[in-house]
Amino acid sequence: MHEKERHRIILSAVQDRPVVTVQELVALTGASEATIRRDIAQLHMQQKLRRVRGGAESIHPPQFVGLAGRPFSVNETINIAQKRAIALKAVELCEDGDAIIINGGTTTFQMVYPLATKRLQVFTNSFPIAEHLLKNSKNTIMLSGGVIYREQNIILSPFDNDVTRNFYASRMFMGAQGLGALGLMEADPLLIQAEQKLIGQADELVVLADSSKFSARSSLILCPLDRISTVITDDRIPDSAASMLEQADIKVIVADVSAAQTKATSNG
Repeated sequence: MHEKERHRIILSAVQDRPVVTVQELVALTGASEATIRRDIAQLHMQQKLRRVRGGAESIHPPQFVGLAGRPFSVNETINIAQKRAIALKAVELCEDGDAIIINGGTTTFQMVYPLATKRLQVFTNSFPIAEHLLKNSKNTIMLSGGVIYREQNIILSPFDNDVTRNFYASRMFMGAQGLGALGLMEADPLLIQAEQKLIGQADELVVLADSSKFSARSSLILCPLDRISTVITDDRIPDSAASMLEQADIKVIVADVSAAQTKATSNG
């Protein structure tokens, strides 16, 4: 990751919450602690943030604290070819008339393009997914209620008695911050609370995870591997990750990235 992109992520992170630790920025950028400390020192000198012990804070702290994790606009540009190929495979699992849940995220957002020709009942907590399907498809759209978190473009409610409990789906499609032997990982407790409610409303959980997610880690576990029915990933999945999923009796669908790119080019 280039310095300019790291600085953009760091500045976005310090606008999201009062203080961001070096370890959190390492997880967000994939850079070393030494690199992050140099970045913080440089941005401190430029008066773009304030260096504090063990991390950084905004010079103008936000009044409304956002969620942990990279912003949607940043994530959207990372591994885009893999995400498109994975999303295409996900939509192939859907038949007209199905009721599905699509969790907010940049990989699941790529499902909107092949979904344009379908007629499904779609429940989502993603503002951009709902907006795109509403404008460009005949699918029936239901949105969860709650607060819109601008950086991640998702809607979350802390309440148990929201509309989520009234929707039943055959499948839920979701991405994640990381996927490992302990299960599916996420970055923020509020995200986990909302996503666990959604998972409870679906028979099958289908995880959309590009191959980089198998090396990503978080301290928060969303659900164990035995709750996952299917993982859709790309053709760079490490052998160790494929073996882990096989041992957990999870169906693995591998998307051919180059074939998906060729198909997209011919359709375009």
